[in-house]
Amino acid sequence: MSEHQHGRDDCVDYIERIVYLLDNELDQSDCAVVEMHLRECGPCLERYDLQRAVKQLVQRSCSESAPQALRDRVRLQLREVSVQITEGRTD
Repeated sequence: MSEHQHGRDDCVDYIERIVYLLDNELDQSDCAVVEMHLRECGPCLERYDLQRAVKQLVQRSCSESAPQALRDRVRLQLREVSVQITEGRTD
């Protein structure tokens, strides 16, 4: 099936499966079906590439820690907001 023969409804079925493929949550037969669709459908392949890039970016970002000064400022602001809410103020 060529890219032009894929209907929008057909591709909608693959959107969730693409995420599962990236998360290694599909069995081998489902992986093969999704991978075949990706080989034949340019728009879905683009979506897959975008999802993969976002996932990699999030993984890199989550492995870094915020500087101690930033963490201290956030904690202080959280305490201030907590006190304001406890006292009934929301400025």
